[in-house]
Amino acid sequence: MNPTETEETEKTTAATEAPEATEKPAAEAAEPVGTPAAEKHETDHETDDDAKETPRAPSGIGAAAGAVVAAGLGVVALSGSWVGKIAAERQTLIGQIKTAQGGTPAQQISALYGDAWHTTALVNGVFALVALIVGGAVLARPQKAGWVRAFAVAGAALGVLGLIVSAGMYFDVFLSLPSAGSR
Repeated sequence: MNPTETEETEKTTAATEAPEATEKPAAEAAEPVGTPAAEKHETDHETDDDAKETPRAPSGIGAAAGAVVAAGLGVVALSGSWVGKIAAERQTLIGQIKTAQGGTPAQQISALYGDAWHTTALVNGVFALVALIVGGAVLARPQKAGWVRAFAVAGAALGVLGLIVSAGMYFDVFLSLPSAGSR
């Protein structure tokens, strides 16, 4: 006999000698020794009921994420964002197109600089408002960790401050547009 025939003979012999192991259902094969099948199924059923009755405690991850987002949005509302810059540049381009045919110096200043300034103020105001809303929503939720409450308060406070600064920018309270000299 060659080695290949020996391996095949051993495999067929092992398969024919172990029919009792393959006839057992999987549930009985995995069952611990000394535990009747009826008792095993009852204990599984009891553990399922216990798991359903135990209420799941909230992890607070949503409140924590909301607090950090509120603080981040508040900072963006005060420092400006890429979206605000793009919107201001777009408004400047529109002003250049409008004043290309001519216009008074006051109209040119307003179209080129004033509209972009006001657009930046509006975008920053939106960020501030969202920061205020998210921070307030987190503060309204019960059971927060101390740092979550601190971040939420910071986000809401930065949102209020951002709204004040944005309103001041929009209504030219802090800096007014330069006036054109008369000729």
